[in-house]
Amino acid sequence: MQNGMLKPLTIRLCGPRGFCAGVDRAIQIVVLALKKYGAPVYVRHEIVHNRYVVQGLQAKGAVFIEELDEIPPENRDRPVVFSAHGVPKSVPADAESRNLFYLDATCPLVSKVHKQAMRHHRLGRHVLLVGHAGHPEVIGTMGQLPAGAVTLVETEEKARDFPFDGDVPLGFVTQTTLSVEDTAGILRALRERFPHLEAPAAESICYATTNRQEAVKAAAAGADLFLVVGAPNSSNSRRLVEVAERAGARRALLVQRAAEMPWGEIGEIAVLGLSAGASAPEIIVDEIIAAFGERFDVTVELAETAIETEDFPVMRVLRDVELAAADMAFVNGGA
Repeated sequence: MQNGMLKPLTIRLCGPRGFCAGVDRAIQIVVLALKKYGAPVYVRHEIVHNRYVVQGLQAKGAVFIEELDEIPPENRDRPVVFSAHGVPKSVPADAESRNLFYLDATCPLVSKVHKQAMRHHRLGRHVLLVGHAGHPEVIGTMGQLPAGAVTLVETEEKARDFPFDGDVPLGFVTQTTLSVEDTAGILRALRERFPHLEAPAAESICYATTNRQEAVKAAAAGADLFLVVGAPNSSNSRRLVEVAERAGARRALLVQRAAEMPWGEIGEIAVLGLSAGASAPEIIVDEIIAAFGERFDVTVELAETAIETEDFPVMRVLRDVELAAADMAFVNGGA
C-alpha cells in the first residue's frame, strides 16, 4: 500500500525522552569495565530497568546476578557492578568481606537522596521516605540507615493514617522517579499532620523525571493514544503513563518493543503521543516510529520542553579506557 493510501497520523514525539545522565553513566560503567578487565563482569540486579539494555550487555560479557554469593569462588577477582538504583550499605560491606572488587554505578542523584536521609538521621529526625515498596531504589535508601529509622509512605491515605506522635522530629526524602503530582499530594497530607516536617536540603525527584513528565504533559492533550517506551518494572516509565492519562490522552500504554505492540487494540487514531522512560534506549523509539510508518502516513512533531546537558562522569579507575564507536552508540541508546 502506498503512503497516499494510508491514513494520516501525527506523532507528537516528546523531548526530553529516553536515557538520562544517570542511566547513561551506569551503562557506560559496565561497558568500560568489560573493555578494561574483560569478561565476565558481574552486575548485581539489572543495571537499569530495560530488557534491551540488559540483553545487550549480556552479549558483551556481563553476567547479571541477584546476590553476591552467586559469584563462583574462581571468579572472585572479577569486577562486580552495583546498579544505578543504589544499594543498602550492607551490600558494599558484604563485597568487602568477600574481597570483591566492586564498581558502584548508583546514580549521583540517588546518592544525593541517601545523603539527605543520613543528614536527617544525624540531626535526630525520623525519616519519612515517599516511594514504592519493593523498588530497588527504596530498598537502597532505607538501607542507608539502621532498621526502624525510616518509614515508607506510599500513598496519601498512609500519610494521613500512620501512627506518629506529633512531637517526633521528622524529615522526608522521596524516591527520585515519582510523579510530581502524587508526591505533592502526599507531602500536603504529611504537612497538615506534621507542620514541623523538615524537607531535604535539595529536591529529591530528579531533573530527568520532572523533565520527562513535563514533556508528556505538553504532548498528551488531545492524543488518541499515548505510548511510553519502558519496562513494566520501571517506576519512572509507569509514572509517565499515569501523567499522560491525567494530562488528557484518551488512552496511554507502556510498551517494550515494536514487536509487542497490540496493533489489534489500537483502533482509530489520528494523534499519537510518544515518549520513553529514562532507561529506554532511543533505538526502540526509532523502531516504534518505523512500525507506525508502515501502517500510517506519519508526520512527526517534536514536543520539546527542555534541553538536558547534564553529564555524570564515571569513576576515576575507568577514565583511561576509550570506547569504540559501536560501544559508544550502545551507551547512547543506539544499536
